[in-house]
Amino acid sequence: MFKRLFLILLLFISGCSRENSLNIALDIRPTSLELYGKDIVSTNLYERDIAISSKGDEIIYSLGNYDQTIRSLVIIEKKGKGWTNKKILDFSGKYNDIEPFFSPDGEKLYFSSNRPIYKDSLRNDYNIWVAEKINLKWGNPMPLDSIINSKTDEFYPAVSKHGNLYFTSSRENGIGREDIFISKFVKDTFEAPTVLDANINTAMFEFNAYINPEENLLIFSSFGREDGYGGGDLYYSTKNEHGEWSKSKNMGAIVNSDKLDYCPFIDLPRKNFYFTSNKGHQLNKKITTILEFNEMTKHVLNGMGNIYRIDVEKLNIE
Repeated sequence: MFKRLFLILLLFISGCSRENSLNIALDIRPTSLELYGKDIVSTNLYERDIAISSKGDEIIYSLGNYDQTIRSLVIIEKKGKGWTNKKILDFSGKYNDIEPFFSPDGEKLYFSSNRPIYKDSLRNDYNIWVAEKINLKWGNPMPLDSIINSKTDEFYPAVSKHGNLYFTSSRENGIGREDIFISKFVKDTFEAPTVLDANINTAMFEFNAYINPEENLLIFSSFGREDGYGGGDLYYSTKNEHGEWSKSKNMGAIVNSDKLDYCPFIDLPRKNFYFTSNKGHQLNKKITTILEFNEMTKHVLNGMGNIYRIDVEKLNIE
């Protein structure tokens, strides 16, 4: 009897493992927009900012509560043919950590955090930090230099293969309310950031930019433009042979909605485009009981952030 129960338990665990692997498989290239990792990655909580290592053996994303007053970095690792259960990164969980980005070689993890910085216990603005991999584990993060981290917020780091850093900030030398900046990496040092030109930034909000390793494709979000769908949309720009960015274009209804669409990322080895969206909030009938209200909040499509993906070749990028 004991052996029989033990075998049943093993089969159940094995089935759960296969289901987990299937639901977060990275090598599937959906031809239409797909909610990624339903009930595993995308849940009734607030998920955003996915990053996938180039080897495809680590998935890291941000997890938060409804109003995002609590935010941590979550990691899922590939072990053999399956994936580990998700867990909070060892250095995360105490402060608000968001927006992870792997360096192209996979040995550094950049992210934004409101943890105290430069031994100033009163600082709680968001700044850019980096952790290095030591003996296959992520070490303690360190802040980037104060030439990057101002006393305003710095968000959404993205690094090219040349080491150049793109990020979002509301610092004074910008164009609009929030802008995308670049800091060039020269002789192992980040230079003073400069704001990207008016082909990217406007007087409104530009934020959360993904840069590809070759540094000729920029995908970002903007809010307040005339061609927007309502809640903040994804835009793209390409760089020509003269190093000039093209006038940014809305990526269209294939990804954008009347809700907030942001946090872009391309998994280049597997050719999938990922982003975060608050789309899908569905309320088709009147709520008459507290039980119905509670059940609605438990639904994946409850109005909080989820992660979506689509084959990158299905995007309208020219």
